[in-house]
Order: sequence, then structure tokens, then C-alpha cells
Amino acid sequence: MKSSVNRIFSLHFVVVLLILFLFPLAASAERVYLDITTDKTRKILMAVPSFIAPLPARNQGGEYATLLAKALEFHGIISVVAKEKYQDRQQADWKQLGVDYVVLGKYQENSTQLNFEIRLLDVASGKIILGKTFAGKNSQAKSMLFSFCDNLIESLTGIEGIATSRIAFVGLKDNAKEVYLTDILGEELRQVTRHKSIVVSPRFVPGTSQLSYSSYHTGNQNLYITDLRQNKTTRALSRRKGINLAPAWSPDGSQMILTLSKYGNPDLFLLDNQGQFIEQLTKRSGINVSPTWSPDGRYIIFVSDRSGHPQLYRMELATRKTERITFEGTENSEPSWSPEEDLIAFTCMRNGIYQICTMNPLTNEIPRQLTKDFSYSESPSWSPDGRQIIFSKRDGKKNQIYAIMKNGSFERRLFSFSGSQTYPRWTRTSSF
Repeated sequence: MKSSVNRIFSLHFVVVLLILFLFPLAASAERVYLDITTDKTRKILMAVPSFIAPLPARNQGGEYATLLAKALEFHGIISVVAKEKYQDRQQADWKQLGVDYVVLGKYQENSTQLNFEIRLLDVASGKIILGKTFAGKNSQAKSMLFSFCDNLIESLTGIEGIATSRIAFVGLKDNAKEVYLTDILGEELRQVTRHKSIVVSPRFVPGTSQLSYSSYHTGNQNLYITDLRQNKTTRALSRRKGINLAPAWSPDGSQMILTLSKYGNPDLFLLDNQGQFIEQLTKRSGINVSPTWSPDGRYIIFVSDRSGHPQLYRMELATRKTERITFEGTENSEPSWSPEEDLIAFTCMRNGIYQICTMNPLTNEIPRQLTKDFSYSESPSWSPDGRQIIFSKRDGKKNQIYAIMKNGSFERRLFSFSGSQTYPRWTRTSSF
């Protein structure tokens, strides 16, 4: 293991959504969504010209279009055409430019209110395939634009976009490790914990606004939970003596599997969502940590060094049948199960360097290595749409948050925050 205990591993506004353009029934029945995650698929080419205002406004149309374009490109499947190529006009010869789709936006505003009318034009057919209106406060411009972005991605691919999602991570500041929360562009950073100690392993509770984490601020590594809709109250879920680390929450959020060392050896225990003991799942077969739950609730993947080195094991929860699934490399750890398919991402050691790998955990296939440089990449976590993986990467003298598509493309650093960032986690819930 990498180290001792550490390594052991709503909306604020009311939005009115009205359909402006209804799809013909036949067209919607025949709709074929784009498969944009295969290795050979090119990115969708899209134009997002400045929004226009029918009445005198603050000339924010360019900023609105730019913000929406950033959210679209973040998804890794869209390339936005530079405005200079069409003089930033809403009408151009899009076919000659090779553009697939065009976003056409209008807005109206006064001192307090902002309205958007946004459409998506399919250049090939010449038809509007998506139309939405949004109404809210001026301060809610980003939320409305990001909501349209998620609608657009779903219209093209069949899976809702992730522009309105949130990312949690552990940040190092003033010699303390605390949990922070940010939007996808890193423009809205919020500190969640203020223990002035060491906090590790944040985990979102599925379907809720709650976040769990482990902290050492009382001297023991205890498990805590906080409701992200507020900033003041946190409560302990498990304060058993020893390790209380990194729960895997069941898909419905009713149970968790937690690493405890109450009997000396770090083992996996099943608890309810109030921290009450249900059952011990592993018993002294090496160190057992880092569980991740399958989306259907049938299996968990976890890490054990029972073979002499950290490797991944699969347990069928109904029978407790356990089987080793990784054999490549000397270490494989920190598994994370995709929310959309039978695919896990995990930290794999290759040639002495920690990398990010993926594999189907049910077929015991040979892992696929995604990252391949000489920087240490660790702690992967899936995006809510199952298309991207977020992880912590050693960038110079500190760790920073990176993302990569599940096919190994579009690796990039997401944020430029000061200090180190580790243990990233992603959630679709944005009602906080």
C-alpha cells in the first residue's frame, strides 16, 4: 500500500422550461443518438454565435455564448468553431464551414430579470431540433445556460449532460486538508469542511445532497456526513475505535460498506445509512479497503493485499463469493464503478508509476491503461454520465485534478487552484 492509514485508502433559483419547438412524432420515434465515445469518432463541430437581444441590453450576448461554449466543450465530444470564421453572425453558410449544429440564442433582461430563448439548429436538415426558454434572475445566467447545455447533450446522445454537476475534492491549504466543492469550470469554489486537520475520502450519498468524509480532527479517524444545502452542521456516522474509512454507498443510498479496524484488521462492514452495524463482509484476509458498488447493487469491487500486494477482488453480495480479478502489475487499487455500464476505473501501477486503468470487472478482461506519462495518476472517479474519469495527478510538486475520456482521449487539467488537490469525486446533484 502507498502509505499507512492515508493510503489504506433546489437549484437556488426557479427556472421555467417551456418547449418552443415540438419534434414531429415520427421524427422523434426514428431518432438515432450519436455514439461519441468510441476511439474513431470525431468530435461534433458546433457554432455558438453571440446571443442577440431584441431590445437595448448590456451587450452580454458574447459572454453568454462563450460560457455556453465552454460547458459544451467540457463534455469532450464537441468542438466549437471560432467566431472569427463566421464573423460572429447568427446566419452564415454553415454547410460550407463544415458545421454540424448551431446554437442560436436570444435574451432579454432588465435590472433584475433575465430571459433566454435558445434553439439548436441541425445544419444537415435545416431544422430546429431543440428549443428551450429560461427565466430567472440575472445572477442565474450560468445555471440557465448550463441547464440548456445538459438538455442539448441529451438531445444528441440520449444521456443528460454534466454541465450542472459538481465536483468535490480534498484541498491542501494552510497545512490543513479540507473538502471543497466546485462547478465544472472551477469558477464557484466553496469550502465544505473547516476542521483544520486532515480530511480524506469524500463520498457523495446517491440521490441526496449529502457528502460523507473521514477526518482526524478528534485524534481518531472518524466518519462524518454533512448536508451540502447548509454550511454549519456536520454529524458523526461512525466513531468506532481505529479506522472509519471511505464508504461505498449503495445505489439507493440506504446502506454503505465501510472499512473498519474495530477488531484490529482493516475489514469491510455493511452498515445502514445511519451508521448502524448490519454485517461484517470480510474477516482478516489481509487488509480490505476501497469498496465500490455496482449500479445494480449485486456486486462490489474492493482492494485486498491477501495475495501479498494490493489487488482488486469482486464479491457477489448475495452469496459472498469472492474472486480476484486483477493480475497485471504489482498494485491495483482505488476502484470506481461506472454509473452507466460494467466498467471500472482504478489506480494501476505500471513500471513503478501509478496510472489510471479501466476494465470490465465481470469478465476479468485484461485492463486498459489510459494514462501513460511519467506523472503519478491516482484516485479515479466517474462523471455522472459515465463518459469521463476524473483523477488526481502529480503535476510538478503538487497534485491537481485532471479528467480524461473513457476511451483515453482529451486528457486535461480541469482547475488552476492553489495548493494540492486529491480524492476527487463527481455528482450530478446540483441542488446545493
